[in-house]
Parts: sequence; C-alpha cells; structure tokens
Amino acid sequence: MMNILGIETSCDETSAAVVADGVTIRSNVVASQIPLHQRWGGVVPELASRQHIERLLPVVIEALEQSSLDLPEINGIAVTNRPGLLGALLVGVCGAKSLAWAMSVPMVGVHHLDGHIASAWLTEPDVEFPFLCLLVSGGHTELVLVMDRRKRFSLGRTRDDAAGECFDKCARAMGLPYPGGPAIGKSAAFGSPNRIPFPRPLLNEGLEFSFSGLKTALIRFLSEDGGKTSVEDIAASLQAAIVEVLVEKAFRAVKTVGVNTLCVAGGVAANQELKRQLMARANQMGVRCVIPPPILCTDNAAMIAAAGAVRLLAGERDSLHLDTIPGEPIPQLETAELRR
Repeated sequence: MMNILGIETSCDETSAAVVADGVTIRSNVVASQIPLHQRWGGVVPELASRQHIERLLPVVIEALEQSSLDLPEINGIAVTNRPGLLGALLVGVCGAKSLAWAMSVPMVGVHHLDGHIASAWLTEPDVEFPFLCLLVSGGHTELVLVMDRRKRFSLGRTRDDAAGECFDKCARAMGLPYPGGPAIGKSAAFGSPNRIPFPRPLLNEGLEFSFSGLKTALIRFLSEDGGKTSVEDIAASLQAAIVEVLVEKAFRAVKTVGVNTLCVAGGVAANQELKRQLMARANQMGVRCVIPPPILCTDNAAMIAAAGAVRLLAGERDSLHLDTIPGEPIPQLETAELRR
C-alpha cells in the first residue's frame, strides 16, 4: 500500500490529506480562509499566501493525526504546482519539497484541474473511461474528455469569466456576502427563476462558455430596477441562467463525444439546483452522473493526492527543482477531430 500525502494551496484553501493507493481517503483537512477574505468581497492574493504560511504545517500535522499515520509511514507526496495564485502555490510547493527532502520520499507536482477530475474516481472508484467531466469553479469552467487517468483533452472552456466568478461578482453587486455562489443559492431557493429574463450566453453555440455578459446584464438590471425587485427573485433568475447554460453544454458534449458517464467537479458542483437539473437530465438520457460530495467539490488535498498517485504508483517523481506555474491550460481537442 502506498500512503500519499497531498498538499493543496492553489488559492484560498490550505489543505492536506492522506490517501492510500490513490482511492482510499484516510484524512482530508481543509482550513478555509473565507472569513479573512469576506471583508474584501473576494480573494486577496497576498493575504492568501501569508495565511498559507501560517496554516500549512498545522494542517499537515492534523491530516497525519486523523489518518493515524506517522511521517515515516508516508510513501510519497503530491502537491498542486499549477495553475493558481503564484504566491499561494509557492507556499505549498516549498513545504512539499522540504518534507520530501527530509523524508527521502518521492514527490510529484499536480495540475489543479487534474485534481478536480480525480474526484470522480475518489467518489466512484469503478467509474468507466472515457467520461466527460464538467469542471465548474470560481476560476474555471471547462468541458474535458477524460480518456483515462492520465490522458485528457479540453473540448471547450470559458472565453472570459468562469461560472463561479460570475456568481461571486454578481453577489457582490447585489450586496450578498462572499463567497457569492452559496449566498445566491440560498436566496434563490425563495425566489422565482422566471422573474427576470437574463441572457443565456452562447447557449446554442458550440461547447465554449462566456459569463461576463451575464454579469453586465445583472449590473444593468440593478441600476435600472432601483430596488423594486426582491433579491430572492434576482438570485433565482441569475442562477437559472447560469445553470441552464452549464446543463445544456454538458449534455451537448456528452452527445458529441458519445460517452455514457458525466462527472461534475469544482466548487460550483455543490450548487443544489445545478445538481438537481444534471441528475434529472442524466436520468432522462440514461447517462450515469457522478457528483462528488461537497468536501470533494471545493479545493481539497485528497483530490490532489488521488491525481498524484497515478504518477507515483507508476514510479515517477519530480525533482526538488519543481517549478510553480500560475497558468497552464488543459490541451485542446477540436470536436472535428472526434468525427474522424
């Protein structure tokens, strides 16, 4: 058995986890920075980095304690080294390098989105390949064809704002607290999704996304409405627009690539209305839909350990010169290639 210590510090969550053989979670500790950033209505990169420095070691210790393992029983380390906030990534990578050197164990860097994809087989170990993954979070909205645990291609991504970013920015304009996604979801439960006809950007155009125009439409509506419409109705109408686009594009991609399984990953996957509509459509189409529990949707180290296990179990390792990369897209696969 290979016990892998995962470390995740790509944004504002300091997380460490221990996963056995890439599929069995022995611990998964997440220290959130939400209270720190609420004052500013979003993540402040410098503050996030400083908080990671303070929390990383205590979080690693807690993850080891919860796993009932000691450091000598850890056989490898997986750490997010791309993409993300550069300062935040540096904290996690430096910590991982120090531990790997001191313990004389192999270390691998992990692409953050590969971590989200790996949450699929952490949730359903028997998930069949290939499958389609809808990655939807604060920083990413993307449709990914996952061929196996190592090979994946992007079918389409957002041209501008991610869905989670749209939620956050719109919530701030509406006077709702950060993070915006959960705040809008709670308000939307008491509103009418048909009250305001917000646009559905690129709904009938391919597999790419765009949410900046929806944000602009909401800000324009707030200015013209003058407070006459309830926050609940605005939230429900906004959520309906975002969810409809995500659901339609996801199942369009399922049909395009001809797979039978849709996996959803990223923080927005915890949205209850999105989950409800995805499951309903999947049942109608006879498609298996895998949605991780909330702890595996948001940023966490268990998913990083699961993704890193693929390389570690194959005998691979990165050197202590492992670099941090703020941006690295998943390779694009044009849909035309699928028809050949």
